[in-house]
Amino acid sequence: MASMNVSLPDPMRDYVQSRIDSGHYASVSDYVRDLIRRDQSEVVDEERWLKELDASIEEGLKEMEAGGGHDLDEACDAIIANLRDTADRKQH
Repeated sequence: MASMNVSLPDPMRDYVQSRIDSGHYASVSDYVRDLIRRDQSEVVDEERWLKELDASIEEGLKEMEAGGGHDLDEACDAIIANLRDTADRKQH
């Protein structure tokens, strides 16, 4: 296993030591390995989310090209009109 040296400001070093002293981690190395695993997991989750978003956008574009979907301006106008009607009914 390779080793790395890391320099930390005193408050960060103290925090890491407090996590070890509280029993959450066995050592500084254990703490750093956990942080790296969490970061790797977040990167994988973000990549998955972006791929799903791209697929969803592609699906929406295909639907729009096929004549499906709704015009955004018309949908927003309808929502605003509905909100105004609701507000008017509450005032009377």
